Amino acid sequence: MSAVTKERDSIRRPARLARLLVGAIAMGGFAGCAYQSTQTGMATAPVSPAAAPTGLQVNPPTPDPRVGLAPGMFDAGEAIWNLNLVSTTPPPDPFVGESNSDLAFTGPYAIQGNYDGIQIWDISDPADPVSVVTYVCPASQSDVSVYAHLLFVSGEGFGGRLDCGEQGVEEAVSHDRLRGIRIFDISDITAPEYVANVQTCRGSHTHTVLEHPGDDENVYIYVSGSAPVRPAEELAGCSAGPPDEDPNTALFRLEVIRVPLADPASATVVSSPRIFEDLVAPPTHGPAPDDLAAIEAARERGAFIVEVMGQEMVLPDQAVTQLLGQIVAQRGGEGPPTAADSAALRQALPMIVAQMAGPGDEEGDGPGPGPTQCHDITVYPAIGLAGGACEGYGMLLDISDPENPRRLSAVADSNFSYWHSATFNNDGTAILFTDEWGGGGSPKCRASDPMEWGANAIFTIEGTEMQFQSYFKLPAPQTPEENCVAHNGSLIPIPGRDIMIQGWYQGGISLIDWTDPTDPVEIAYFDRGPVDGSRMRMGGSWSVYWYNGVIVNSEIARGLDVLELVPSEALTQNEIDAANSVQLTHLNSQGQPIFEWPATFALARAYLDQLERHGGLSRDRIGAIRADLAEAEQMSGSGRAGALRSLADAVSGDASGAGDPAKVRTLADAVRSLANAGM
Repeated sequence: MSAVTKERDSIRRPARLARLLVGAIAMGGFAGCAYQSTQTGMATAPVSPAAAPTGLQVNPPTPDPRVGLAPGMFDAGEAIWNLNLVSTTPPPDPFVGESNSDLAFTGPYAIQGNYDGIQIWDISDPADPVSVVTYVCPASQSDVSVYAHLLFVSGEGFGGRLDCGEQGVEEAVSHDRLRGIRIFDISDITAPEYVANVQTCRGSHTHTVLEHPGDDENVYIYVSGSAPVRPAEELAGCSAGPPDEDPNTALFRLEVIRVPLADPASATVVSSPRIFEDLVAPPTHGPAPDDLAAIEAARERGAFIVEVMGQEMVLPDQAVTQLLGQIVAQRGGEGPPTAADSAALRQALPMIVAQMAGPGDEEGDGPGPGPTQCHDITVYPAIGLAGGACEGYGMLLDISDPENPRRLSAVADSNFSYWHSATFNNDGTAILFTDEWGGGGSPKCRASDPMEWGANAIFTIEGTEMQFQSYFKLPAPQTPEENCVAHNGSLIPIPGRDIMIQGWYQGGISLIDWTDPTDPVEIAYFDRGPVDGSRMRMGGSWSVYWYNGVIVNSEIARGLDVLELVPSEALTQNEIDAANSVQLTHLNSQGQPIFEWPATFALARAYLDQLERHGGLSRDRIGAIRADLAEAEQMSGSGRAGALRSLADAVSGDASGAGDPAKVRTLADAVRSLANAGM
């Protein structure tokens, strides 16, 4: 080999290894959903987990039955409180052993992403979900969204192919590679038709579908791609240069795709807004005590240690094996790797990580640049805002112009490692961000882990600014064999309350009341033991969402769970019935709908139950109103309407002397709506 050839190969090899490291890290458990960044935010004083809201009486089982559950793939121990497990369905054969990812819903169907494709379930009978189609089309991580007759699927890994082939892509540069958004026509949901793709420079780790009010002809997709920038030889215009050298760099920007509904094949990138300008890298909080001990033990045994955004991490054995195998193949060798191969990998790792993380502060005087991408963006079209969970920052975005989202404010927090996802409360006055500390592939709910790390952070929205209120973290410690950290969830339409169901990987799922943003409290949960009690294996709740009366959980290793709410001291049957009266045509995890409740007796009774729970009205008056509602319900026609109007007027009069006058007025409005609805 000539000197020129050797030099050229030394330049190309780290780039090839960087692409391999992305997939290998995810496969090896070094990180799951958000694998490459450990940025955190500006320092704030630690805040202990909040107590229960005043008047909300919650008495969880003691000791916590989630601690010490037996391990197993499909026979693990289970703990459940204030929920009912309706069904558990294992993954179809083609997807056994591959990670399930996110969920979307349309009509009676749940669409579940998988690193090898998509699975569509008919959940008309929650007790017996039926497989509609298993569509094999590899491309990590296959996050899914729907709108009308269209299905959108994210692809970011280097092995995804335009033709959905299972053979992968070995070449460093290939025009067969898919990194971006796949578009399917699901007019016949039993036979998805692959109609188009939109390639992007960094692929699509996740994406957000924006249904913009007033635009009935298009939907918009905000693409969040967090992998290294692909070479320009593969996709023209892609550049990984720093902004001061290349103003068209693919870093520090989003991609906005416009999809014409009448011609989805013509979908294209229409803008690349740079919402990260002027942000600097926030400080990190450093490793936890158990992580420090593990790193030192790994160093002593000669393991491979990588530094990502200033933090040391142990490269998992599976990733090391794959990378060393590639080094052997690149030099034309056979058999096990040599000491020279190991030395080559150690030398290359800093450059690989640098390429994954993007440009740093080369001058060394002052903080480096801020995030180069968001992980998730949750749009709330009804209020014209989006919440951007953008690696080292949480952002509030103006989406009134769908092609040009604009940053209104950004918050950072030294207790947060990786801002992962966002959820607004229904009236848009508060927002909850999750921290995927450890990237989803690490145990971050151990007894020694700080309760402010890998948690949720709740902010109130005051004008265009966000004000921190509190943290919430899963209160049950998990084992070192369970990947556990805050992950995806959604609001449940309990009227008058902010209640969210949330996945915590192998920490299970948790139902959280954050109506008082300063005092979030857990009111229900479901958890299983580790997938494997002897070593870390990926599993648990990737995402869990409420949809039309059921709670659907995408279990990474075990398939699909369907659960339902049950009455408890923290939640009445009337509140559950009122929630279930809300019926959606579809749901995307990052496209938040506004909940509006139809006029029902359950809705009025739900507000009455809340007044009783928190002492907002006297017991005698609550009893009298209940009796009047029951009497009116037995009536019909004008008699019922008249009785309800009289009751509404009387309840309105109760507000002035009530402990919770706002809730009393809400109850009066609900009763008046019943009268006007002719029910």
